[in-house]
Amino acid sequence: MNHKIIAIDQSTSATKAMLFSSDCKLLDRVNVEHRQYYPRHGWVEHDPTEIYQNTVKGIRMLMEAVGIEEDCEYSLTITNQRETVVVWNRLTGEPVYNAVVWQCQRGAELCATLQKAGYEETVRAKRGLMIDPYFSATGVKWILDNVEGASKLAEEGNLLMGTIESWLIWKLTGGQVHACDYTNASRTLLFNIHTLAWDKELLDIFGIPASMLPEAKPSDSFFGNTTIEGLFKKEISIYGAIGDSHGALVGQMCFRPGMGKATYGTGSSVMVNIGTDALAAPAGLVTSIGFAALGRVYYAFEGNIHCTGATIKWLADKLELINSSSEVEKFALSVPDTGGVYFVPAFAGLGAPWWNSEAKAAIVGMTLATGKGQVCRAALDAIAYQIKDLVETRTSGNHVSLSELRVDGGPTKNNYLMQFQADMLGVPVNRAEIEEASAYGAVLMNCLARGVWNDLDEVASMRKHNDLIIPVDDPEKKAALYAGWCKAVKLINQ
Repeated sequence: MNHKIIAIDQSTSATKAMLFSSDCKLLDRVNVEHRQYYPRHGWVEHDPTEIYQNTVKGIRMLMEAVGIEEDCEYSLTITNQRETVVVWNRLTGEPVYNAVVWQCQRGAELCATLQKAGYEETVRAKRGLMIDPYFSATGVKWILDNVEGASKLAEEGNLLMGTIESWLIWKLTGGQVHACDYTNASRTLLFNIHTLAWDKELLDIFGIPASMLPEAKPSDSFFGNTTIEGLFKKEISIYGAIGDSHGALVGQMCFRPGMGKATYGTGSSVMVNIGTDALAAPAGLVTSIGFAALGRVYYAFEGNIHCTGATIKWLADKLELINSSSEVEKFALSVPDTGGVYFVPAFAGLGAPWWNSEAKAAIVGMTLATGKGQVCRAALDAIAYQIKDLVETRTSGNHVSLSELRVDGGPTKNNYLMQFQADMLGVPVNRAEIEEASAYGAVLMNCLARGVWNDLDEVASMRKHNDLIIPVDDPEKKAALYAGWCKAVKLINQ
């Protein structure tokens, strides 16, 4: 029977609904943006109800555009922004508070307290992470401590928590399934990546009742059935769920140890497959579950950057320096260089490898000659510098040489950025044929869950396209530029 896959990519800024054919070709897509809330300095929230409504709306718009085929079988798969967490009432189905977004810094004080109490090594040993407000646990803890009645409801077993895919699965199945996949679980600070179970000691540290937690499953699992609010006459199945960065790792076919990718989105993730052993990450990076499929769990070293694409969006939305993100390349190319300007976009603190939640964004090196072109170019350069920071940390700490970086995400369309990235790394950048690598990875998990393939080599054989950007070899210039970047970071990383 003809089969089509609806893929939901619920990201930080929008919800995409995509339709893929049975041979994993993208047929159509719809994008629905949601509002960003900044109730206090450094705090970031989303409305979970709006996200769910946009998910349903996006799927409806998609299926209205392409038409539902009576003789076609459909299934659904989900990839999502990861650490963003929702707490909701299991009886009413309503969130008790807005979703606390991964960029939010409200947990910084709690993290500092736990670090001083000596919990850092416990968390790193069990979770592979460091204690940081970037991860989900502090958001849940804040909600329980600050929303009236939340703690009592949680103790009574009437509150549930989950990352975005868990929230969407619960809503889509009418409250029948409360589940998440291992990759999302591994980013909460509450999941033991060695035992593949929620960890009682970590739950006690954060004061979170076990009754709130979803069932954690491999990425290629069955997650229930849905009609998508009556859109389909009969239920369709949800097969496959995976965090967005992990989805991109799968979508880029990084199935073997040593293969890595960089995802350019609101923030960015550099992730490298390290195989089936949860090795300790070098300082500044973390160990996560890369993906879990076909009965095996693959781990990854990862570094996360808080602001990459978000920096360009800030230039357009807040400074109004450009009309849209697509204009930034034009202005960057209007000048020969940045004129010594460096843009350190620590809008949500510094992520890996610095992990300084107190750092603030800065543009340094400006003179009266600095104009729009220099600032735009410096903003793009900052994305490449941050990726280089992570690659340098990974290779120097583990004596691993990088032969190629596979990249995906909207900013990879920017030819200037991709060339500068290759130049800074000194290795080819391999641009994905499909822009939606995270959704593509979720589709591959969907197919594995349905038994379409029996091993990862079969999946890897589907990659036919390589778009290589070759670095221009000028070591002295590259070293000088990067030294300037490191000096600029040092100014704010006190």
